[in-house]
Amino acid sequence: MLAGCATATPYQPASGGSGYGYAEQRIENNRYRITFTGNADTPKQTVENYLLFRAAELTLKSGYDYFVMASDNTDASTRYLHTFDGYWGWGSYYWGPHPGLGLGMSTSTPVTEYQAQASVLMFAGQKKADDAKAFDAREVRKNLENVIVRPVPKG
Repeated sequence: MLAGCATATPYQPASGGSGYGYAEQRIENNRYRITFTGNADTPKQTVENYLLFRAAELTLKSGYDYFVMASDNTDASTRYLHTFDGYWGWGSYYWGPHPGLGLGMSTSTPVTEYQAQASVLMFAGQKKADDAKAFDAREVRKNLENVIVRPVPKG
């Protein structure tokens, strides 16, 4: 089970049953809801960078120049993997069968996955310099391209 999660989620569509990667929903002509979900090996910063990169790609693909993050947040989901090294069962002793309890060690390991989502508005022209939520799509794409890890082709 863990072998499938041995590496961080690459920049890819969230398809193929895993649910990890990006997804978007067009809300209006210039508005999208974008999500990026990473597995337990994908750091929060990577999830957020991939969301920004996807927003830049969609903006340029849609014929716009910049985008505004109307709303955005990142959620963490933590579950725990429990292991127990011990036993419970019946033992057979010289005086007859008796229940037995073997003591052992129990460990609990946290596993955290991050999901970032944003409502993105796209516009043509020059972005306003004083708008902290506005991003030039070409600059975002250029500056983040070197941290984008794409899936390894199968074959």
